[in-house]
Amino acid sequence: MTSPAPDSSTAPSAPEPEKKGLGSTALRLLSALPLIPSVLWLMFWAPKWAFEIFGLVWIAICGHELMSMTIPESRLARVWGTLATVGLTAAMLHAPNASALVGALLVLGVGGLFVALAAPEPIEDASRRLGWLFGGPIYVGVTLGAIAALHQHDHGGAWVLLSMFLAFWSDTGAYFAGRAFGRTKLYPKLSPKKTVEGALGGLAAGVLGALVLQQTLLAGVLPWLDAILLALVATALGQAGDLLESLIKRSCGVKDSGNIMPGHGGLLDRSDALMFTSAATFAYVTWILPLRG
Repeated sequence: MTSPAPDSSTAPSAPEPEKKGLGSTALRLLSALPLIPSVLWLMFWAPKWAFEIFGLVWIAICGHELMSMTIPESRLARVWGTLATVGLTAAMLHAPNASALVGALLVLGVGGLFVALAAPEPIEDASRRLGWLFGGPIYVGVTLGAIAALHQHDHGGAWVLLSMFLAFWSDTGAYFAGRAFGRTKLYPKLSPKKTVEGALGGLAAGVLGALVLQQTLLAGVLPWLDAILLALVATALGQAGDLLESLIKRSCGVKDSGNIMPGHGGLLDRSDALMFTSAATFAYVTWILPLRG
């Protein structure tokens, strides 16, 4: 699904992808349009289990893309890493208590132990493989699992949609603000095309998206001040998540995590901000909102 990573001792950093033009933006929109009605149905009208299965499939694909980028030399490690990612998400959603969740983490650790010893070659890369076998399921499975966990709350579909608005509106706002006003580089070592002005435009778009839902689907549920503060925190984390995935891809020498949809790259490429906007929204809904009542 992804290009094998070259030897880290000889491969140069992956070149920054060229700035996407409006044609590429249109391609991304057109390729995503057929999925929107199905996703909305799963979020608002389908049984809870249907959305959970959809989320687990999404996470499995993202986990596979991550393992394919970071552990291209070991099929056993890639398979285990993908299964562990999905398993950790399922445990997070269904563990009846903290002890059960700790048990799932122990399975993750013991499984990584046996996989590492069963496929030790090349030994000089073993520490990298171990790092991703343990860290990858948390990076993908726990953060994206927050979406399925959000859906289990009251108004679950609206909270999931808010997480998506905070990620995707911010991305769109940053793109257009960067094109129109971008002057100051944000983090040139990881993403030379991103600018401070674009990031600020992304924050503004995220706040706008949050206020749209605060006035509609979450009217009377989400206070307007909370909507603004949550949007600022979550979109900032989402932008940092985007930079983090850029760091991972550069270290692996790949341009995209996969090629699942035209114009979109991999599913992980489309989820890097959503991971952290959903985690922030889950934290707010679970621990902060009840205190506001």
